[in-house]
Amino acid sequence: MLALALAGLARAAEETGSADHVMGTGGFKWVHFAIVAAVVFWLFRKVLPPAFRHRADHISAAISKAAFAKAEAEKQLHEAAARLASLEQEMELFRAQAKKDGAAELERLRALTKLDAEKIGFAAKAEVEAAERAARVELKELAAKLAMDRAESLVAKELTPALQEAMLNEFVQSLQGRPN
Repeated sequence: MLALALAGLARAAEETGSADHVMGTGGFKWVHFAIVAAVVFWLFRKVLPPAFRHRADHISAAISKAAFAKAEAEKQLHEAAARLASLEQEMELFRAQAKKDGAAELERLRALTKLDAEKIGFAAKAEVEAAERAARVELKELAAKLAMDRAESLVAKELTPALQEAMLNEFVQSLQGRPN
């Protein structure tokens, strides 16, 4: 810096031709410039390096944090890719298990249907047998009624008042001969 200031003074002296004149009015300007430059240089040397160091540390920490986040993201990406790769296999296993479960459920339903059909068959058979028995009983009753009606009509035709009186007398005599 000082060399720059001296070079500037030498150039000013050459232009004006007199070194005394340059040192008189322009010299103060250059001395002031040198003082200001020295203060600025001192500020840059004392104050700015810690600020730059602090800023560099902050940037370094941010870079480290970003690198850690990137590593975590890459790890999650690899895990997701691995899960995605195994997802196809899992889906195939689920499909196979679903087919197997579906077939087992179908067999179970078929067995239940067959069992229900057998129960319905037994119930229908029992109902038919019960209806058959009821029809037989009803038929017997009808046959008995018809037989009674027929017998009554025959008896009514064959039974004359004289025959009725003879039968009544015979009945009374059979009662008299009996011990009480």
